[in-house]
Amino acid sequence: MPDDTQDVISGGHLVAKALKAEGVDRIYTLCGGHIIDIYDGCVDEGIEVVDVRHEQVAAHAADGYARITGKPGCAVVTAGPGTTDAVTGVANAFRAESPMLLIGGQGALTQHKMGSLQDLPHVDMMNPITKFAATVPDTARAADMVSMAFRECYHGAPGPSFLEIPRDVLDAKVPADKARVPKTGAYRASTRSPGDPEAVEKLADLLVHAEKPAILLGSQVWTTRATEAATELVRALNVPAYMNGAGRGTLPPGDPHHFQLSRRYAFSNADVIVIVGTPFDFRMGYGKRLSPAATVVQIDLDYRTVGKNRDIDLGIVGDAGLVLKAVTEAASGRVNGGASKRKEWLDELRAAEQTALEKRLPQLRSDASPIHPYRLVSEINDFLTEDSIYIGDGGDIVTFSGQVVQPKSPGHWMDPGPLGTLGVGVPFVLAAKQARPDKEVVALFGDGAFSLTGWDFETLVRYDLPFVGIVGNNSSMNQIRYGQAAKYGKDRERVGNTLGDVRYDEFARMLGGYGEEVRDPADIGPALRRARESGKPSLINVWVDPDAYAPGTMNQTMYK
Repeated sequence: MPDDTQDVISGGHLVAKALKAEGVDRIYTLCGGHIIDIYDGCVDEGIEVVDVRHEQVAAHAADGYARITGKPGCAVVTAGPGTTDAVTGVANAFRAESPMLLIGGQGALTQHKMGSLQDLPHVDMMNPITKFAATVPDTARAADMVSMAFRECYHGAPGPSFLEIPRDVLDAKVPADKARVPKTGAYRASTRSPGDPEAVEKLADLLVHAEKPAILLGSQVWTTRATEAATELVRALNVPAYMNGAGRGTLPPGDPHHFQLSRRYAFSNADVIVIVGTPFDFRMGYGKRLSPAATVVQIDLDYRTVGKNRDIDLGIVGDAGLVLKAVTEAASGRVNGGASKRKEWLDELRAAEQTALEKRLPQLRSDASPIHPYRLVSEINDFLTEDSIYIGDGGDIVTFSGQVVQPKSPGHWMDPGPLGTLGVGVPFVLAAKQARPDKEVVALFGDGAFSLTGWDFETLVRYDLPFVGIVGNNSSMNQIRYGQAAKYGKDRERVGNTLGDVRYDEFARMLGGYGEEVRDPADIGPALRRARESGKPSLINVWVDPDAYAPGTMNQTMYK
């Protein structure tokens, strides 16, 4: 035991010092007796402690904070049910390649395997859904292991890490000179790999000679902050660009190289297809939606992703920004980069875009009541400004929005990612508004999705975080309802998926926010503007047609 003359420090304070060294300026948490010494350390280090009503919200908020800021997020939860409540948020970050650290409490080491309060095998549970999971075995190692966990978040494609800290390890004090506290910037190397130079040259050559190239800019374009490099490539080489996930907004709407509705047509007819930072998962039809005759190139941070589920002609492992910049430089001065000969191809795709838009136009402008979801998402798209961060949290209603809503700036689109998690909306609003208080935050919820984490609307009120929230309310889990009708018939479409007619506008007002109900499509725009002007967290409850389904819902392979 240290004597009274020694400079001593507790485990919780060491954790806080390590968080500060990583640049973490706030933690998301729900309190518990196992973890309060971390709070004490955070107070001393000037780290804000943001308390929420559910641990899933804390984990989702840490994920969202990482996406917005480019810095790792951090959530701190208590042992047992506190940690298991956070599992969904960690799993979502894992599939979305989002760097965050979850710190969980644990019973005292002295009570190991004795049945202490809230004791569970957290590390065993977290191992499959994290890049690193461990127990802090000794107080002097607390800061060191926090830094180790952050380092592992950036191995390959980013992702979450988990640490559990036994209560006696966290609360104990050790001589300060016995504890390693890594210095800022001194324990992690750069992970920005420019890719294989020969492969970069080969890709440049492919694009220069391609007649009908297309590029998909996925989430890693935003993760690596590659907006400028991606924009320079598509403009210099005259390549049509499609965007998904967090890559949306890389090019602004109206840009001559920004395409959205003709993606399937492009991928069926292109001769060179470049996939950047998106795996061949269900969103890509596991690679089967790409023309078998096309030359396919995949660029990704993770070697394991390249060529998974579909053969490729060229794979490049590296940072999207550095790779795309190098490709542009390698192609420069070579017969105009092949750009001049691709005008007809871009015109062909623009015509396909226009055809798709005209087919949908009656629904986008529909005056029907109940309101057609296409009309709702069209109104939201018109409402967004260059400073609006858009968040989608839902099934069918957000599938509608994915075809219509176009963020106007990079990093201004947030959805759960490939895990398809419902309930990310409120915690993403919390994270986005705290990280970027200068930005407007607009969130579209399905009524089912909002129900999962909606009580933390009160947290948004408590922290005075205004945002414009819209609930597309059809009193159903409609994406599932469609599948049940398709598989089992109309007489069984309503089993287990029908919700009550909930007035979410009244819920918002009850908790101190702003709320309005909308039944007439002409009232959507004015209601959104009043929500913006209210300066409060808001919910506009829009009653949408329960019998209208998004094409993406109707095309889901699980229903066929």
